[in-house]
Amino acid sequence: MSLLLTVTGPDHPGVTAALFDVLAAHRAQVSDVEQVVVHDRLLLGVAVHGYEDEPALVTAVAARAVELGVEVECTALPGSARDEAGLRHHVIVLAAPLLPAAFAGVARRLAGCGVNIERVLRLSSFPLAAYDLLVFGGDTARLRTELAAEAVAQEIDIAVEAATLWRRARRLVVMDVDSTLVQGEVIEMLAAEAGCTAEVARITACAMAGKLDFETSLRTRVALLQGLPVAAVDAVRAQVRITPGGRTLVRTLHRLGYAVGIVSGGFTSITDDLVADLGLDHALANTLEVVDGRLTGGLVGPVVDRARKAEALREFAALQRVSMAQTVAIGDGANDLDMLAAAGLGIAFNAKPVVRAAADAALSVPFLDAVLFLLGIPREEVEAADAADAADAVDPPPHG
Repeated sequence: MSLLLTVTGPDHPGVTAALFDVLAAHRAQVSDVEQVVVHDRLLLGVAVHGYEDEPALVTAVAARAVELGVEVECTALPGSARDEAGLRHHVIVLAAPLLPAAFAGVARRLAGCGVNIERVLRLSSFPLAAYDLLVFGGDTARLRTELAAEAVAQEIDIAVEAATLWRRARRLVVMDVDSTLVQGEVIEMLAAEAGCTAEVARITACAMAGKLDFETSLRTRVALLQGLPVAAVDAVRAQVRITPGGRTLVRTLHRLGYAVGIVSGGFTSITDDLVADLGLDHALANTLEVVDGRLTGGLVGPVVDRARKAEALREFAALQRVSMAQTVAIGDGANDLDMLAAAGLGIAFNAKPVVRAAADAALSVPFLDAVLFLLGIPREEVEAADAADAADAVDPPPHG
């Protein structure tokens, strides 16, 4: 027979130590411990066995609880409540704000899948609420299907990831560029400089409707840029803006020792600047052909299409000596589907419906650093690291 001791009340130093002193005095063996503090209120659960005199133990714990100003409930445990070899998942819920009805809907879906919530950890309160639910049981595919439906119904974002060793490992994160790492589509900005916006938009629409494959649509659009001076390309480079949260995401990933790369159906004239600016580890994009200071309307080398993006992800992983299970891919369009499928975690960022449906996780918020929550990284830790770096920059530590 085992006992579960559930301790609740105001938190203050010494509570845990005093209660464990009682358990030690009665020779109890600890089989499980969970503790959390929520707004200065303590919740401590301790499962014990092996004690000799249960009534004496319960009486002693209750007396010490009174002295400490907390309450304790003792519940008999008949034995192992479940198979501990079962699969755990991290379910990340993001919303702004997160309403009780939405949380209830998520909990209902989990219960319907035969899943139990073991722990809830707050990752962020502002500018959006983010919570990490560690859950036990259930099938990964079914969980993603059920929770994706609830995400649509509640207008929130939900991600499901198996709680495996890979979640704690060093990772490679690879992003699409246009409408992911940077705002907008560079080809459209170049078209505006060349005065062919309408023609480029028409071709793009045909590609999105499935009437043209990506390579054909890209080569056709680039051909319309023939004669555009390099100075106009430089003007577009100056207009490119990194998506809010993009710098924070890359900076934080590098602090963790992760490698960060980009793969783009766009152009090296843009990605080269991003590599230099953000210190990216890998990059692949298309190269616009230039002769005598003007675009020829052609490309140099093979086109970076959806298959090439997935291939690049594998190449980058090999260079970093990480398994594909340790890779994360982020994108928004159909050209990213193969890459998202190949990655250990594929994230759709403000993506088309077909991409959201195919990805492991989907984000609809405008902040790219929300990806950090899907990796289990709390906002408070990111801000603390930024503050420490800022303090070091003002008053650098002495060198020995």
